[in-house]
Amino acid sequence: MESSASCPADAAPLAKRQFRVLVGVTGSVAALKLPLLVSRLLDIPGLEVAVVTTERAKHFYSPQDIPVTLYSDADEWEMWKCRSDPVLHIDLRRWADLMLVAPLDANTLGKVASGICDNLLTCVIRAWDCRKPLLFCPAMNTAMWEHPVTAQQVGLLKAFGYVEIPCVAKKLVCGDEGLGAMAEVGTIVDKVKEVLFCRGGSQQS
Repeated sequence: MESSASCPADAAPLAKRQFRVLVGVTGSVAALKLPLLVSRLLDIPGLEVAVVTTERAKHFYSPQDIPVTLYSDADEWEMWKCRSDPVLHIDLRRWADLMLVAPLDANTLGKVASGICDNLLTCVIRAWDCRKPLLFCPAMNTAMWEHPVTAQQVGLLKAFGYVEIPCVAKKLVCGDEGLGAMAEVGTIVDKVKEVLFCRGGSQQS
């Protein structure tokens, strides 16, 4: 369900509304799992979900398979025409109670670690309120995962207070075998439930 460039509603007291999860998806082949991930998140009682996608991530899924609002770079620019108009990446960081970046590819990992914000998703992350949880799920080829810069960049994100959901070892789509695959959807959803339980924002399913 692609966005019509409407703004999220202003945040209301958590006890009076659903817990809001903003899913960020980047250009890893693991983005194929986005429809399943969103479906599993929606199975959690009291959860409201929206998605922010990079342009490259769109290659791996069909918007028709995403049953929630899907925001992309075009929405940021279509919404803003003059000074009084809303700024989408700021509205989204206010709207969400938790951000989940799954998958986080090597390119976006490098951008976030360096503070680069050149698309809607990285602008939301750069503006993120670090008092709220941000979970990230690295996903990349084994050779990229094993490059020394990757550990440094993951370490920076964790130093910012973000929570890593570690990648796993398996046979990758490219045929290589080793670490770098995104964590299983069940593992990711369980971590979201754990955070919700700790924050008291939603009952467990």
